[in-house]
Amino acid sequence: MDHLINGRDLRKPIEDYLDKLSQIRTGLNQSEVIKNRQDEIRRYFNASHQQWNDYKWQIENRITTAEKLAELLPLTKAEFDEIQQVAAQYRFAISPYYLSLIDVNDSKCPIRRQAVPSILELNPEGELDPMDEECSSPVPAVTRRYPDRLIIKVTNQCGMYCRFCQRRRMIGEIDRMIDYSVLSQAVEYVRENPEIRDVLITGGDAMMLPNEVLDHLLKQLRSIEHLEIIRIGTRTPVTLPQRITPELVEILKKYHPIYVNTHFNSPMEITQEAKQACDLLADAGMPLGNQMVLLNGVNNDKYVVRRLNQLLLTLRVKPYYIFHPKTVRGTSHFWVRIGEGLEIMEGLRGYTSGLAVPTYIVNGPGGLGKTPMIPSYLLYIGKDKAVFRSWDNKTFEIDNHPKTGFNNYE
Repeated sequence: MDHLINGRDLRKPIEDYLDKLSQIRTGLNQSEVIKNRQDEIRRYFNASHQQWNDYKWQIENRITTAEKLAELLPLTKAEFDEIQQVAAQYRFAISPYYLSLIDVNDSKCPIRRQAVPSILELNPEGELDPMDEECSSPVPAVTRRYPDRLIIKVTNQCGMYCRFCQRRRMIGEIDRMIDYSVLSQAVEYVRENPEIRDVLITGGDAMMLPNEVLDHLLKQLRSIEHLEIIRIGTRTPVTLPQRITPELVEILKKYHPIYVNTHFNSPMEITQEAKQACDLLADAGMPLGNQMVLLNGVNNDKYVVRRLNQLLLTLRVKPYYIFHPKTVRGTSHFWVRIGEGLEIMEGLRGYTSGLAVPTYIVNGPGGLGKTPMIPSYLLYIGKDKAVFRSWDNKTFEIDNHPKTGFNNYE
């Protein structure tokens, strides 16, 4: 058989995954179901296809109350009451598009879990700002933890307010873009610190800025000679793909190198609309990366993450990070053990291409920054040799000393 190579059956290590593959629902293999759901929601709003594909219409018609949600998603009386109770403390908003991805017959749907408030959010465990961003801010809107890079938080608005958000403390009652004066102050801080070579524009969601404001900000940043890289953090390709328009892309491509990091957490989020948004960005020369958050009940499954990452590559999105969930107050029902993350990493290396293997990150509390976590493949290291295990748990040794012929090389 052609999968027998040098006496090894290379199909056997992934037979379990191949058996599971047909059971993993994605936005692509569920496209007909999603389309029918979108038609239902459009009829409810009496919206045309043109309106549906307009991101401004999507934002204006986000679902923000339990009453509106109950008209579009089956809710029990208890669920309705709980959503009202949670919404009194933690605001929610769901774009009609993202709502269309919810399986109305599955109370454990990973999309629903990310979008619809849960009574479990009222668990007081955790902190509002576990990363201590407030104390890492040299000027308003800037967070700086590293020597050569920083982030600028430009808005508190998102296309959909994720229930696991690390900055839920910033959402507030209304959407706010930061003032031009604050933006200018942030830009001047970058200009005055020549060691800063990399800026990440985030929020909220950086793509929620109006085109003219984003254009102005990028122009100001790109005028700084020592600034090499501009990154944009956005979940709009996932929750509001209509935002990625040809007009927006024409603005972005003026200021290369621009990198875009997005935020797919579930294979159900990979839809035709998401693919179109990513295609527009990639075709305009923007490298795309994905920062998945490891979430209980959403993606803490090695087969689901493997499929997600493989599909991301077909969208030209490189799996970049898997973030261990932060201990944000109101999100404890999403928390997982570090061991689960390491098991997922074990299920990637060797079982799929290296392009599909991100870095698993644990954020140090109090602003200590990102720390990578990897399974241990090094079993022993000594003066003369190192002992390893391979991805499929076979042990091997390599020499750990220079070859004699190179000892005196100058």
